[in-house]
Order: sequence, then structure tokens, then C-alpha cells
Amino acid sequence: MTTPSEPGHTRPDPSLSVIIRERRQLINLAYRLLGSLADAEDVVQETYARWYTMSRQQQEAIESPGGWLTTVASRICLDLLGSARARRERYVGEWIPEPLPERTEWINTRSGGAAVDPADRVTLDESINMAFLVVLESMTPAERVAFVLHDVFRYSFAEVAEIVGRTPAACRQLASSARRRIRASQTPATPTSRRADIVRDFKQAWEAKDIDALIGLLDPGATMIADGGGLASTVLRPIAGGEQIARYALALAGRAPDLAILERTVNGQPGLVAQQDGVTTAVMAFDVAGDRITRIWAVRNPEKLRPWTAGQRL
Repeated sequence: MTTPSEPGHTRPDPSLSVIIRERRQLINLAYRLLGSLADAEDVVQETYARWYTMSRQQQEAIESPGGWLTTVASRICLDLLGSARARRERYVGEWIPEPLPERTEWINTRSGGAAVDPADRVTLDESINMAFLVVLESMTPAERVAFVLHDVFRYSFAEVAEIVGRTPAACRQLASSARRRIRASQTPATPTSRRADIVRDFKQAWEAKDIDALIGLLDPGATMIADGGGLASTVLRPIAGGEQIARYALALAGRAPDLAILERTVNGQPGLVAQQDGVTTAVMAFDVAGDRITRIWAVRNPEKLRPWTAGQRL
């Protein structure tokens, strides 16, 4: 009989440290696939649950625990994406990906894969900004998984094929189709410092209730989408037109004179956070082209604002 003091009882699990180290990688992956940090955490929890239901012998037979975890998490995400359309149809108003506070992205660099044209890659920062995530929402589940695994996380198409259950050639086509969607939606890059200046000017004009300044900062064809999820009051349809957005912003300011507007990083880009009595009530992400704001995403759903209230970090 083995006692607690004997080596056979206390021998550490050689894969435990590897398993623990994979958590951030898995959350980063699942967030990009699902657009929700809460759902990403649920996926990771389910992935670990499946790992620990296996016997020690089964675990030791797995050559790459990290690869196994990624495969399982990706397949869970693929299943969730398949049912997402039905869930979105029941969602009250517009659905926007859950905004992330600050930028704390640490992705493990994978080696040994085939060389890929840098033009076919997206940068890490681009893969979390709101504009990018919104385009991902327009993709089929298979396109999204193939594209994120290959172009963002650098898995080979052979590895992607094992995960999504298709041939490498089919996965290559899926990623290529997704890449075309991304490129079609992209606007000329605006330096982050310039973006910050424009968002700051928008904040100041909003606080000053200067409608002319607001209209001047907004592209005439700008759109604003708000997400209250039926849990917070907001518009249920997109607002189109710079002047219409400016008037709506001033109407909000009039109804909430004690609203505090703070400059914050939202999904790796300059954004704004609205607070009342120290509680975050809205998070706003912006897309900027040249010197004008072209898109605003305002998240009001309190369930999506928990990371901002609780101080969580990805």
C-alpha cells in the first residue's frame, strides 16, 4: 500500500504545468472564435473538465497535451458557433462582441510550420479590434475557425484539418474566403496616436455639447450600433449618418448630466467608457478612417461589461 510519504504517491503530474500554461492561449483563441470572454472561459472550463475526466494513463498517452487542449477547445467553439445564429435571433437588439479592457495579449509562438506569406497574416493587434471581430461574425463557423487557427494562431492547414474535420485543401479555401472578407472590410490604417486624438476630440465635443464639432468628427456615412441585450435601454437598430449620431449623443448627454466619460483602451484601440457613480454603464469602440470616425460600437449590456466592473483581464 502506498502512503503519502512514498514517492509513488507524490510523483507530480509531468503534464500539469503544461496544462496550466495553456489556459491563456485557450482563452485568447476561444475569445476570437466566439467574441465573448464569458463564453471563452466556459469553453476553457469544459476543455479542462474533459482532460481531467481521463485517466492518468490516457493523459500520458497524449503526445502533445497543449495540442489536445487546443483541438478540444476549437471543436467546442465550432459547435457553439453552429448554434449561435439561433441564439442571435432571440437576442434583443443588435449583438456586438464583448469588449475587452486594455491589451494583455500573450500568444505562444509556434514553430515548425510551413512558411507563410506575411501578407496572408493579420497582426495580433488587428485580431482583437472591434472592427475585425465584427467581420469575423459575418463568417461561417468553419471559415472563422480555419482563419483564426491558421492566420492568427499559425496552425498549419494539416493541423486545422484535424480540428475541423475537413481536408487541408478545404481548410485553405475556407481561410482564403475569410481573408477576402477581412480585406474587403479594411479601411486605410490610421496611426494609433491619431485615433486617440480623434476619440479625445469626440469626448470633449460630447462633454461640451458642441454639435457642430461632433458632426465635423463623424463621417457623413458613419454608423453607430448599440448593444443593450434587452438588459439596458438603448437603440435597437443601427443609427446611420454623422449628424444623426451627433444628435443622439447630445440627447444621451441631456438625459444623464452626471455621466463621466473616460478615455480607455478598448480591444487594443483608443475608446471611451461611460460611468455613472463609478459604475461602468457603456463601453465604446471606434473605427477611424483618415480624420473621421466611421463606426461606433457602444456596448450597454451589463453582462458584457463585467470585465470592466470586476477588473478582470484576458
